[in-house]
Amino acid sequence: MTSDRSGARFLERLPELLSAVPRGRVRGDHDLNPDMAPSRPLRPAAVLVPLVERPAGPTLIFTQRTAHLAAHAGQISFPGGGLEECDADEAACALRETREEIGLEDRHVRVLGRLDTYVTRTGFEVAPVVGLVRPPFELAPDPFEVAEVFEVPLSFFLDPASRLRHSRTVQGTERFFYAFPYGERYIWGATAGMLVNLCDVLNEACSEAS
Repeated sequence: MTSDRSGARFLERLPELLSAVPRGRVRGDHDLNPDMAPSRPLRPAAVLVPLVERPAGPTLIFTQRTAHLAAHAGQISFPGGGLEECDADEAACALRETREEIGLEDRHVRVLGRLDTYVTRTGFEVAPVVGLVRPPFELAPDPFEVAEVFEVPLSFFLDPASRLRHSRTVQGTERFFYAFPYGERYIWGATAGMLVNLCDVLNEACSEAS
């Protein structure tokens, strides 16, 4: 990789890079656990991968889910959720869910494209929609769903030393997953898998430029 690890110089190229992502390619929890493919029908969903233009370099917005939620309580994730009848497409779903969860209005987001579909063991087929967020903007997190909203520099994820592979024993079987520990925060699971995808796209561009 080149000396510029911030990712800033690739923001303008992101639409081009994302348009080159092969359609129909699927990633998921089963990448590291081949026997972990979900057996139930998949429910379509979408998340927004929000890249914020900051003077010091791009950042990514994350939410920490509240502890009382029935699913994924306390976990760190991108804003998103299941597709509804009102959603024209995956991008519309990601923008709507982002608006509902953290109060980020559509006018602040420019959709750049999408990453590979991500299939979770819990039965979701997730479309990661990448959006460029230009400040200034205001957030109004939903207190029922969101405990906290925070940003992490993109450069942290582009550093190969940040990407770890951890494991846990679930019902007597060792399960592997990607993780990005960031200070006291622990970004793992599907969110980490999507970050790996984003970094692969950007790192490939870095290799071409070097």
